[in-house]
Amino acid sequence: MTTAWIAGASGLVGSKLLPLLLADPAVTAVASLGRRPVELAHPKLTQRAVDFAAPDVAGLPAPDVALCALGTTINKAGSAEAFRAVDHGAVMTFAKAALAAGARRFVVVTSLGSDAKSMVLYNRVKGEVEADLRALGFDSLAIARPSLLLGDRAESRPGERVAVVVSRVLGGLLRPFESRPIEAEVVAKALVAITREPPKGAVVYPSSRLQTLGGG
Repeated sequence: MTTAWIAGASGLVGSKLLPLLLADPAVTAVASLGRRPVELAHPKLTQRAVDFAAPDVAGLPAPDVALCALGTTINKAGSAEAFRAVDHGAVMTFAKAALAAGARRFVVVTSLGSDAKSMVLYNRVKGEVEADLRALGFDSLAIARPSLLLGDRAESRPGERVAVVVSRVLGGLLRPFESRPIEAEVVAKALVAITREPPKGAVVYPSSRLQTLGGG
């Protein structure tokens, strides 16, 4: 039986992931850490509002696995520094807190194109956080790299909305390609599948593999 911590439950993937974890009979308790509580109540669920610069996790059930779906964009964050503070800083502080509390397994959502040497800031930060997570020494580190995520976001991203519409129209043509867009719920289902059969060491799950695991 598994106790899980989740960060980012208010986001596109996290909002799909949290209910799946709560419904999973193999999961006995879930602690959701976020800047604000989500509108969901469940006997298994404990919510904790935290500052990800220094999250207070005292009193939370010790985790077997931690799942991280934190992420933003440069436009939403307002600057490159603020973007890095979320997509690298917050992810790392959550991972370190989970490791210190007993988690030996960690599952993180990054992105297609993650590369610590990329000239593109978004991809570079995603690649850097992957490398730094590897260095923490989790027994099992699952790195999910979805392509363009499909689903209804709480915030407006006009450029991404256009890309989503085009991707839905062309989805059939893109099906053989790694860049084919993926539904957020499919990613969430894949993450749950990974928690049931965690990899040994650090393993990257490309978007095509997430499609398969999530039934997409």
